[in-house]
Amino acid sequence: MNWYSILTGFLQLNFLQMAISHCMVYQIPPQNFELPCVPREKISNFSLPAGIAENGPTLKEEQGTNKVNATTLVAEDCFLCCHWSERYVNCFMYTEEMEARTFPDSETGALSSQPIDSVWNVQLWTKENTQELFCIVELSTKLPYLNEDFSVHLLYGLTDVSLEGTSASSLKDNSTITQCNAVKDHQYACQIPSTKLNHIYIMWLEITNSTVLLQSPLMSVKPIDIVKPEPPSCLQVEITDIGQLKISWSSPTSKLYPLQYEVKYFANSTKNIFQVVEIIMETSLVISGALLDSSYEIQVRCKRLYGPGLWSDWSTSYSMNLQDVMYFPPRILASVGTNVSFYCAYKTKDRIIPSKKIAWWLNLAKEIPRSQYTLVNNYISKVTLVNLKAMKPGGKFLFNALYCCNENKECNHRYAELYIIDVNISITCETYGNLQKMTCRWSTNTDPLLSESSLLLRYYRSDVYCSETPTMPSYSEVKECDSQRNNFYECIFQPIYLLSGYTMWIEIKHSLGTVTSEPVCILPKEVVKPFSPSRVKAEITGEVGLLNVSWTNPELPKNDLQFQIRYAINGTEISWEMQEVSSLFVSSANIEVQDPCAVYIVQVRCTVTEGVGSWSDWSRPAYTVVKDIKAPLRGPEFWRAVNEDPIRNEKNVTLFWKPLMKNLSLCSVLDYMVEHYISRNVTWSEYVENDSTYTFSWTEDLHIVKVVAINSVGASSVNSVLTLSKQMSTVNVVKYLSVYPVNSSCVIVSWVLSPMTYSVTSFVIEWINLSEEEQIKWIIIHSDVRKCHIFDNFIPVDKYRFSLYPIIHEGVMKPATTYGFSKDGTEKQSDVNFYVILPLLVSCSFLLLGVLLILHQRMKKLFWDDVPNPKNCSWAQGVNFQKRMDIL
Repeated sequence: MNWYSILTGFLQLNFLQMAISHCMVYQIPPQNFELPCVPREKISNFSLPAGIAENGPTLKEEQGTNKVNATTLVAEDCFLCCHWSERYVNCFMYTEEMEARTFPDSETGALSSQPIDSVWNVQLWTKENTQELFCIVELSTKLPYLNEDFSVHLLYGLTDVSLEGTSASSLKDNSTITQCNAVKDHQYACQIPSTKLNHIYIMWLEITNSTVLLQSPLMSVKPIDIVKPEPPSCLQVEITDIGQLKISWSSPTSKLYPLQYEVKYFANSTKNIFQVVEIIMETSLVISGALLDSSYEIQVRCKRLYGPGLWSDWSTSYSMNLQDVMYFPPRILASVGTNVSFYCAYKTKDRIIPSKKIAWWLNLAKEIPRSQYTLVNNYISKVTLVNLKAMKPGGKFLFNALYCCNENKECNHRYAELYIIDVNISITCETYGNLQKMTCRWSTNTDPLLSESSLLLRYYRSDVYCSETPTMPSYSEVKECDSQRNNFYECIFQPIYLLSGYTMWIEIKHSLGTVTSEPVCILPKEVVKPFSPSRVKAEITGEVGLLNVSWTNPELPKNDLQFQIRYAINGTEISWEMQEVSSLFVSSANIEVQDPCAVYIVQVRCTVTEGVGSWSDWSRPAYTVVKDIKAPLRGPEFWRAVNEDPIRNEKNVTLFWKPLMKNLSLCSVLDYMVEHYISRNVTWSEYVENDSTYTFSWTEDLHIVKVVAINSVGASSVNSVLTLSKQMSTVNVVKYLSVYPVNSSCVIVSWVLSPMTYSVTSFVIEWINLSEEEQIKWIIIHSDVRKCHIFDNFIPVDKYRFSLYPIIHEGVMKPATTYGFSKDGTEKQSDVNFYVILPLLVSCSFLLLGVLLILHQRMKKLFWDDVPNPKNCSWAQGVNFQKRMDIL
């Protein structure tokens, strides 16, 4: 551009002729413009206003330097400023108060023929995203009267009223000054922060050093008219199915107005001449595929489509260089389960390989079937990979390499890169019971590509219910999510619309591209998570021993609720059991438990009966307290030991019993009571505080005792009774008692009774190891049994005493006692061994009988052969041989 010229937009300005008490303001065009200056000596024939010539600097030499006056030099009380164009010039005389008047056309015409001394280039623009106004001031040609040490200031004021009645002094009083910083030689940058795009700003430039001030005319600007967009990004080139090149890019975000784009490219030749292809409103452009014959650089810029505005900077250039093998695109980021396509043009040093002779290989290990090839044209081949699988870890490589080879399986070292991300991300949501907010959660896997990506939850809220097949709309919002442990994320929607469908998906932004998970649609009303039941109580009911659980229903939501109870015996390892409560409008339940005397831990949760809502959290745990359900079912079985003192002629009886089990005591025993019955209907009772032995003196011929179990509910009604009779203790009815060892832990006790007239009610077998000091052990046997197994730890070398006591109603009879074990082997084996040996014994018996019969016949024959005829042998006379045969 000629430095004498001013841009065309500036030529169309209408300058206002105003009175000396008013301001003269230039409307700033939406592009660069210039402020020229004229030296004083070159306009000597121009009659300056009074005060300018006298008070301004002169041509006198100062310190060896020629100082040249200019039309924009400051005087003490006024100065002159001109705005030049190639066709005319407008000049204004300003007083110290910046009040102005215009020069007549005759005077400005004299100035228009004068040569311009220097030009200041000024560029103003605004960024939409930051709403900052920027100004670049650059000196095109150096002023001879300015030294190197000068500064530039931008003064501005905001106005929303008409300038017609505004004085310059009032603007000056309300102005703000900002210093412009030098960015390079003779170039300065100014910045106005936080501008209001739709307001009008009045501004002017001051360029000063120690002696000289250059001041621009007053300028007005509306920031919205000089917005400079960001350049387009992500420029890429693809090949269409018919072999054309499709240039596409990402548009900068603009919420104020639509944009238009300009695409240019140039061939890599000796003359790098840019060629404007087309100005379009779309973010892509399809051009001929002839560019593949050479190398090209492609760039895109944008500006406001309608109204004033500035072109953005050019985007980063995209280089197309067909050296040997070119892939379109060179790399792809895809998700599992999708299909992707690659294009390839294969060029050797002297020719391009036809597409029908191109083969595709994956990682140089597997040739892709030709059924997946497409011949785009004579020189471009296309391959499609379908239903992509998740990548397996392969060392440091995070991609699959795709090679374009010739028909001889010769592959170039260049390859295309295929990155595959597993986007199977599940999004789950729950609406809290007060129906005020909804919390959504999702988690990611350990895919290394995900760690290099930024993940966003995008959503779209529709005014109606969810559709059967949710899709991602063009417009969506981003929801901020908080990162939790183990790659979990949590997002909260508040407030929410219960009947609106929220379509959600995860957007994964990687440096290679963007992929998304499958969208899901969630209706807040269908994912309600009620508040937990409160005031949970648990107890074992009396009499029947059921676990009774009661709770208070949550106040919100106001839906019908169903409940679930889990319970377990409290301990270190808790094994939960579940119980569904199918009835509605309930707040309690009874559960049958196996052990009503254990401590149970109980929790309750609920869910709405309609929809697919989730269960609430479990309530706080409640614990049962062990208490007696009812009186013990029966008293303990007991036995006695009689100790005689012959000197004192006394007998002491010690009763001992085993503590009752919980299922018999229901649930505890506080103490025991021993009831005594003797002759003459004398009875008394004595309490035993939770002990298992009791000793008393036996003096009467007949003494009956009964042991009763007592708990907090009452006493046992079914109790064992033992009659001690001195008379019956001398009656012996046991004919035979044998004890046979089976192994070290079991013996068999068998007995035979003599014929008697007594009716035996039961037997008591007691045994004791005489080799060690230990208590007597005993068991009660039913009256019909004549042989039983006793299980204990028996040591064969130790001495034992076994006693069998028949029990009748009249008392305990005399016992049969044996020491040690029986020597008879027929009973030594267990029942199993007996049934195994019995068939063998029967077989052996028949075999032995047969052998005896054969032996008998042979002996008989041998005997008669050896014995002489008695008639012929004197010694055989008188011998009864028939009797001898009977013996045999």
